[in-house]
Amino acid sequence: MDSSIAEFVRRPDLGRVGHSIKVRTNYFEITDLPFPKIYHYDIVIIPEVSPTSNRRIIQEAENSFSGVKAVFDGRRNVYAVRPFPFGDAHNLEVTMPENDMNNVGIMLPRVYKVIIRKVAEIDMREINRFLNGDCSISSNILTGIMALNVLIHHKPSKEHIKVGRIFYTNQGSQLLDGGMEVWQGYFQSIRPKPRKMMINIDLHATAFYERGSLIQLVVRILGKSTVEDLWRIQERDRTKLEKCLKNLKIFVVLRFSRHRFRISKLTNTSASSTTFEVNGQQIDIATYFFSTYGRRLQYPFLPCVVVRNETYLPIEICNVVEGQRYMRKLNERQMADMIEFTCQPPQIRTNTINQGIEILNYRQNEYIYQFGFQISNDMVITQARVLPTPTLYYHPASKEDTFIPKDGLWNLKNKKVATGATLGSWACAVFGSERDYPIGTIQNFIRELVNTCQVAGMNIPNRNPPIQHCNPQGGIENSLKQVWVRAGNSAKSNPQLILCILPNTGAPLYAEIKRVCDTVIGVATQCIQGKHMFSAKKQYCANVCLKINVKLGGMNSFIDPSQMPFITQRPTIIMGASVIHPAPGEQNTGRSSIAAVTASVDAKAFRYFAAIRIQHGKQVVIDDLAEIIKELLKAFYQTCGRKPERILFYRDGISENQFLIVRENVIKAINAACKSLDEKYKPTITFVVVQKRHHTRFFPIDTRRDGDRTGNCPSGTVVDTTVVHPFEFDFYLLSHPSLQGISRPAHYHVLYDENGFNADSLQTLTYNLCYNFARCTRAVSIVPPVYYARLVCRRARFHVSGENWSNRDTLEGIGSASYAVVKSELLNFMYFA
Repeated sequence: MDSSIAEFVRRPDLGRVGHSIKVRTNYFEITDLPFPKIYHYDIVIIPEVSPTSNRRIIQEAENSFSGVKAVFDGRRNVYAVRPFPFGDAHNLEVTMPENDMNNVGIMLPRVYKVIIRKVAEIDMREINRFLNGDCSISSNILTGIMALNVLIHHKPSKEHIKVGRIFYTNQGSQLLDGGMEVWQGYFQSIRPKPRKMMINIDLHATAFYERGSLIQLVVRILGKSTVEDLWRIQERDRTKLEKCLKNLKIFVVLRFSRHRFRISKLTNTSASSTTFEVNGQQIDIATYFFSTYGRRLQYPFLPCVVVRNETYLPIEICNVVEGQRYMRKLNERQMADMIEFTCQPPQIRTNTINQGIEILNYRQNEYIYQFGFQISNDMVITQARVLPTPTLYYHPASKEDTFIPKDGLWNLKNKKVATGATLGSWACAVFGSERDYPIGTIQNFIRELVNTCQVAGMNIPNRNPPIQHCNPQGGIENSLKQVWVRAGNSAKSNPQLILCILPNTGAPLYAEIKRVCDTVIGVATQCIQGKHMFSAKKQYCANVCLKINVKLGGMNSFIDPSQMPFITQRPTIIMGASVIHPAPGEQNTGRSSIAAVTASVDAKAFRYFAAIRIQHGKQVVIDDLAEIIKELLKAFYQTCGRKPERILFYRDGISENQFLIVRENVIKAINAACKSLDEKYKPTITFVVVQKRHHTRFFPIDTRRDGDRTGNCPSGTVVDTTVVHPFEFDFYLLSHPSLQGISRPAHYHVLYDENGFNADSLQTLTYNLCYNFARCTRAVSIVPPVYYARLVCRRARFHVSGENWSNRDTLEGIGSASYAVVKSELLNFMYFA
């Protein structure tokens, strides 16, 4: 069976727990779907050209369609609400205007052959049956939804810059540092919902090259004030410039013609020094442009851009083609500007989405009109509930040993951790000179940290660990080994922790520390930014205390057992899995993906162990999952003394078309692992996918009564009606408190359930688990086992690459055999916390 047309667990009921609120959501209802059929045609255009050119060709061909307004996906698929007049197959020739060019200035053929063939008739009545829950999804339904998505994208594709399902507009664009500008984008997608089809509209922003003259772009890329500041470009700047401008599309206006090109590189010499041969004579670029075009260069000291066929063009005569995305990584300043642009409060985001409705202008769209359906201009309003906050337990000796957090936040004041670890053998590695970090300053910080940890319930008999200054630029492994030896010699016992003081937030040093200590030495580490040495704040030290206590085997807090009956009534293991893939554009380089699975190993679902595997890049299933699950089931048994009778498995990072293949992988692996341990061992299984990369957002209607301090929906908001699947068991949960901007809920979708969850039991358990995250005193946005799995994946990337973590080739060609394995000394602790 095709993975995309499988049916999963049906919704057992609607949740009732919690108090009701009304929220707006960024969906717009399709109020009318009157047409019974859509006609699907396959189109082949000869010779082959780009999707942009394809659209222009089909637009010219519309004259042959006898008034039928067909919509086109830019590649092969055309959809129409009435059949074309020429039958099921037809060939025609389309003549394009003489000046038609591609995007780099090469003339295109004038005459194209278009081959049209009817593929299918899509029965839209079946979609209505699906929306009403009367039939499973089918290829006909999927094709119909695809046709509707092509319909709503067709006209905007001709009017805006389009990337995937997002259209970008320069209205209200904002300059970024370094010659870039951020454009507002509008995502739109048709989604089936209970008894309705809806359009999901969301915002997206991305960086584009600044339009205008190329020379001004160069000034901004290099951080100069004026063009005159460029009179002497250093080789380092030239290299930076060439990297940034490579493949950029430009246009040049010479005399009465306009030409478009793509930059391949820069010359090593200036325009006045770069020569080429004309009629057997050598001539420089500056002289050539003056003698040929009568144009004297103002800036002959600048290099030239090189375009096709080794053609040299002075930078000052070039202009940047508008609407080109900047595909490279943004620097810190650009990222800060981007965040400022995108971080809109809920009310402003609502207004911007409504502006997108005006820009997309569905009501004036002649294609939508001919297809005969109408779209509401108002956001959908739906019922939501705010789940009750769980009660947290700390040590009985605390002034507040049990309490209910407010707004998803709390702190350690008046609380002692539920189980305090003992820290006896440790040392401090200071990556910086004694001049930058004097011994007295480090000792003051350690004193405050130790006091905070002891007040919080940890036992630290060794209050004065040895301190060693280390070179942050190199020899890190040897330095850490020396610190480890000093810790052991000082305490006369095996070291438990190395406290590392870092001079910056850069990843290479951090990555190397984790690689060495996790996979070479086998000791827990706690990294701290050097700036905190100079002002040891109690709140910061309390946050560090939480991490240290967990890494040494302690327990910070736990949820009232009566509020998690699924876990506490019978032995139950909670698992979470995540896979991280190579960066976009690198899937063909041989780089590998990293998979991690975490599992609870105590009756309170607080402590988790982890397993890691390296596998083929871009693969969503986890190869060695049965063996991983076997390892984790053994760990649970060794810790609890009982086999888990129930398994609740959460998995992140997969899309809807991967649901079936991943479900089969997980269920098969669990059954195989259990069978290998005991032929009769068959725990009941529930498998849930959690997604964060979606475009559903919620906005409280009455922000004073129902919103939090940022204007978002409060922690605990759950939605399981109106904008969910027509009949499968899914829900949206906003479990975390908002910091700024708009909160993104997690989307949970149940794909397999032998444990008989109803809506309330699974929603409440999932929300309560979000208060069980060890690293902070706040509810988190996704269930901890998945959060931990993501942390483990990130840590594993450091294990593979260390100080070369940012090198694009570091992970190339690696396999599980070459992976640096975490030392056994750490496996029974949450070293990744």
